[in-house]
Amino acid sequence: MTMGDETPVTSLILPVLIRPILSQLEKQDISASQTLRSALTKAEASCPGLTHELVLGIMRKGDLTVNLNESILRLQGAATETDEYRLNRSEDAFQELNRKSAALKRILSRIPDEINDRKTFLETIKEIASAIKRLLDAVNEVNGFIPGTTGKQALEQRKREFVKFSKRFSNTLKEYFKQGLADAVFISALYLIHQTNMIIATVKQKCE
Repeated sequence: MTMGDETPVTSLILPVLIRPILSQLEKQDISASQTLRSALTKAEASCPGLTHELVLGIMRKGDLTVNLNESILRLQGAATETDEYRLNRSEDAFQELNRKSAALKRILSRIPDEINDRKTFLETIKEIASAIKRLLDAVNEVNGFIPGTTGKQALEQRKREFVKFSKRFSNTLKEYFKQGLADAVFISALYLIHQTNMIIATVKQKCE
């Protein structure tokens, strides 16, 4: 199963839901936690969407009705950044990109709590627009550190993808104010979180 166009949540189940649970387990049994983390990470890498299927299977078994898009978006706010989506280089440009990436994801995670309060939500939308601009500025700063033309092109491509999903998010908001479909906003926000993670992953790959 590959990440379908309507389910960005598949790529976020492991970092946002499963890994924080494994971090809690580490306090009781570090070796069991690390074994599980390694196994699930490998399984997800070879079969993207597997952890999503696992969670859906558990929910079906327990007869649970949960809006996973909304839940993962909420959980993103409480999740600490995993090493996978955090840059280790100490230069200001990299640390700034870490901060701007985390800030955007934190603001997006507030959407489920604020979407029904129009005044608050409109303020949050302004914050999201500013956070997107700051993130793009931070990406431009980091681009100067990336060696070689192909590395720079890869990051530029990621940036274009991010901008495309930012525009889609903006269009989804316009539709929401006409039709009131909150889930479409949650999905679009998850896409933006995924694209933010992909920017960090690309920088890591080309620079670390």
